[in-house]
Amino acid sequence: MIDIETARQMALSLPGVTEHDHFGKPAFKVKRIFSTLWITERRMMVSLTPIDQSVFNSFDASVFYPVPNKWGLKGATFVELDKVRENMLRDALTLAWEKAG
Repeated sequence: MIDIETARQMALSLPGVTEHDHFGKPAFKVKRIFSTLWITERRMMVSLTPIDQSVFNSFDASVFYPVPNKWGLKGATFVELDKVRENMLRDALTLAWEKAG
């Protein structure tokens, strides 16, 4: 289980990351947004490649799953913070950060 502040600090710990508002949600970006926090829903969106998304989803589809719209088809992936292990979230954030940079 990852709390909201820990998820925020994990994203901000990556080099060059800044936090911005994105339609009322905290968003983390380097050159582009790679993650957003959905505070009320207790989840995080990470922008992965479709291949990386499928790998994480195959690990546990109740923890990592596509955002249910066209963005999900492009790799936007929800992560359930109450279920994810810290090392898995860190790996997903790192991949999303690399893709955005």
